[in-house]
Amino acid sequence: MSIRGLKKKQPKTFKVKIVTVDAEMEFSCEMKWKGKDLFDLVCRALGLRETWFFGLQYTIKGMCTWLKMDKKVLDQEIPKEDPISFHFLAKFYPEKVEEELLQEITQHLFFLQVKKQILDEEIYCSPEATVLLASYAVQAKYGDYDPNFHEPGFLAHDELLPKRVLRQYQLTAEMWEEKITAWYAEHRGIARDEAEMNYLKIAQDLEMYGVNYFPIAQNKNHTDLLLGVDAKGIHIYSINNRFSPNKSFEWSAIRNISYSEKELTIKPLDKKAEVFKFFSSQLKVNKLILQLCIGNHDLFMRRRKVDSIEIQQMKAQAREEKARKKMENQRLAREKQLREEAERAKEELERRLFQLEDEARQANEALLRSQEAAELLAEKAQIAEEEAKLLAQNAAEAEQERQRLEITALKTKEEKRLMEQKMREAELIAVKLVKESDRRAKEAEHLKQDLHEAREAERKAKQKLLDITRLNYPHMVKYPQYSPTDSRDANFDKGSIKLDLKDIDLKRLSFEIERERLDYLEKSRKFEDRLKELKSEILALKLEEKQSGLSS
Repeated sequence: MSIRGLKKKQPKTFKVKIVTVDAEMEFSCEMKWKGKDLFDLVCRALGLRETWFFGLQYTIKGMCTWLKMDKKVLDQEIPKEDPISFHFLAKFYPEKVEEELLQEITQHLFFLQVKKQILDEEIYCSPEATVLLASYAVQAKYGDYDPNFHEPGFLAHDELLPKRVLRQYQLTAEMWEEKITAWYAEHRGIARDEAEMNYLKIAQDLEMYGVNYFPIAQNKNHTDLLLGVDAKGIHIYSINNRFSPNKSFEWSAIRNISYSEKELTIKPLDKKAEVFKFFSSQLKVNKLILQLCIGNHDLFMRRRKVDSIEIQQMKAQAREEKARKKMENQRLAREKQLREEAERAKEELERRLFQLEDEARQANEALLRSQEAAELLAEKAQIAEEEAKLLAQNAAEAEQERQRLEITALKTKEEKRLMEQKMREAELIAVKLVKESDRRAKEAEHLKQDLHEAREAERKAKQKLLDITRLNYPHMVKYPQYSPTDSRDANFDKGSIKLDLKDIDLKRLSFEIERERLDYLEKSRKFEDRLKELKSEILALKLEEKQSGLSS
């Protein structure tokens, strides 16, 4: 067979893009493939065995529709795209997630889808519950909380809370992160699959969990209502209240569901009970409602029957897998604990080593400082020794100076004493001189008085002699041509000699008095000079004593 012939026998294909909650895949499908063929291919690619919860959803003319499994893909009313986009989503929800979700991949897909529905506000959740759910989502993503690794701001790029909750409370992103982290820190030791399961166990108790809502009218008057389909049955809600149904029909109480054009009828199992009829906006809506009702009813009845061999095997494998994972988690936890203890021990040893190194460094620095201090002390000791020598020398010099000063002081005292003695002697001499001066003055006065008396006696004697001469020699008066002196010389030689002698004595006496007076004045002058010299010496000694006192 030729290569050209082989090419002709290759089937025609078309491309599809499958979008899961966290990934995208592309496949090539044969033109004849039915919906189940594509669905099985996706499940095999994902490793999913619990296929009954899921379906392939697409949007056509603004309405979400599920791909039918028993019809060819291209024969259905699908978007004309290349590739054709389908969303792989959970179509039916379990009543009890912990019992029904057996595979980890099933659990993970449900977790991602329910989390997205809560963030998109398709499922209402109270603010307190959203914070707790966010903490489990963080645990599933980041593992155990580590304050050294998960620093403030590590959740800044994660969407964890609905926008409604963020608008409702005036809290900053840091405040919300603090609240979430407080819960997150308490989940230490919880594995990812366990954190996701805890998330789903909380979410399954929310009123809007797993409910598909459709707008309906109860009668032709078009009273607006909402019809909800979930794993437990059918519920009728007011248009403004999706939490508390006005009326509910459990799957076990429903006998039949049918539709005719836009009208859909629910017949209770109790034939006496009233048949509930409602109207939808389109025939497609009734078909979709019926499709969801059939699938949920089948699962409802299946849960209440004995599990098939496949389910039993899957549950057994799930239990074994959980036991194995539990043991593995315990082993990992133990290893993690041991590793943490080893790391703590290592950190402690490193800290101790660092401390010892630091202590060694400090000791080395202390040693260097000690050596420097020793050298400095040696230098200081040398300087001190030199200073001591200098001080000793200065002390010796000071002692010599002191001795010299003492000697000088003694000399000064001796000189002072001598000067004082000389001054006293000078004062005594002065007193003596004063006394002598007084005595001489008195003597001079007496001599002057005696001289005066002698002169007065001489005058009187001369006068008396003249008087006698006049009386005895009157012709001497009449004859003045004769010189009286000659007459006296002639007639009175003896009297003249006596008078001359007396005159000579008086002159001699006056000369002696004058000479002694001059001697006295000379001695007084010399004594005054000596006194001045003594005073100058005394002042010089006093000045030297003052200077010696200041210098000491």
